[in-house]
Amino acid sequence: MALRNLLADTRPLQNPHFRRLWSANIITVIGAQMTLVAVPAQLYSMTGSSAYVGLSGIFGLVPLLIFGLWGGALADALDRRRLLIVTVIGIVVTSSLFFVWTALGNTNVWLILLTFSAQQAFFAANQPARISILPQLLPSGQIPAANALNMTVISAGGIAGPLIGGALIPVLGFQWLYFADILLLLPTLLAVIGLPSLVPAGAQKKKAPGWRSVIEGLVYLMGHKILLMSFVVDLIAMIFGMPRALFPQIAHESFGSSMSGGLAFGILYAAIPLGSALGGVFSGWVSRIRHHGLAVILCIIAWGLSMTGFGIAVHFATGAPDHWLWIGAFFLVLGGAADIASAAFRQTMLLTAASDEVRGRLQGVFFVVVSGGPRIADVAHGAAAVYVGTALATGGGGILVVLLVLLCALLVPAFTRYRVEPSVE
Repeated sequence: MALRNLLADTRPLQNPHFRRLWSANIITVIGAQMTLVAVPAQLYSMTGSSAYVGLSGIFGLVPLLIFGLWGGALADALDRRRLLIVTVIGIVVTSSLFFVWTALGNTNVWLILLTFSAQQAFFAANQPARISILPQLLPSGQIPAANALNMTVISAGGIAGPLIGGALIPVLGFQWLYFADILLLLPTLLAVIGLPSLVPAGAQKKKAPGWRSVIEGLVYLMGHKILLMSFVVDLIAMIFGMPRALFPQIAHESFGSSMSGGLAFGILYAAIPLGSALGGVFSGWVSRIRHHGLAVILCIIAWGLSMTGFGIAVHFATGAPDHWLWIGAFFLVLGGAADIASAAFRQTMLLTAASDEVRGRLQGVFFVVVSGGPRIADVAHGAAAVYVGTALATGGGGILVVLLVLLCALLVPAFTRYRVEPSVE
């Protein structure tokens, strides 16, 4: 019984619509991660330049920011089922274009970049609707468990997709990797087609959503202190406590990998997703927590302390893959587990505390914050490491996370006191 309580709460899977979406997403996420590996690899093979690979980050980030926000407005104004169908079809079409361009022997880098940008736009518009439908499918008491299950799939895909894609590129080539992605998207398309109509509250009263609708959602957020703080503490955790931009340098200088990769390099990149996946598997406890605000604060403190521990391991590392590598990886795994719990609670707060009329727009903001925070962290940590070194940039960032989150808890005690009432299911 104790083990059952510790393992992931699978009650949401009793709902046939959620079960089909979740099951389909298991393989679709792997395909999506394979494409995210294939695109930069193909760009490098076409040009031999890391500058073009870096350019793909800009071509991916801009549509994520724009269509993440606008997609949230669409999710509050349209039947969310229809929006999901259109955006999934858009992702299938763009993956098909990758396949066609490669099969035809395309050597135009800009064609690949523009197709990638279009795919990221459809993906960004899809995500707010995909999350916003959960309260329409499930009772509120199952929302934390549903979020944990979804994030477990994403984390597992973040491990499996790059490993599978990296291994298959030399065997199948880019063309058939893109074709595999098309096939892996079809179960999700069938799952969203099978959903019932999911019209948000008040949608019939709304005109076609534009940027004014997006601004209205931001105004709503600014006036909701609890929800606003959920974004603030997440930005603190990511900007000051996500040292992934330093992993190549740390792997090479502190743990003895070559400059082009190696064992330590792979371990560092896999550790946080591994922790998130394990945290999701053993997430049964999240459904029994009612004080979500306090839980978020404690999870982010745990994240900050984990990054501090990782920084200490980097400081004492000997330049070889010894026990300090495994100690550092252990702290990263702990951080990943804390992060998925924090995300599940924050996502649940957004879904339960916000009105259904703005739920999609807030999910759009959530998506933008989750996508943009780590990218800001890449810049901040990269700059800090130049002046103070990787160990202090990493460990000091973790300490800043703890101090700033504690300050937030003191300044906005209502956030720490926030709790949800048990639902009647």
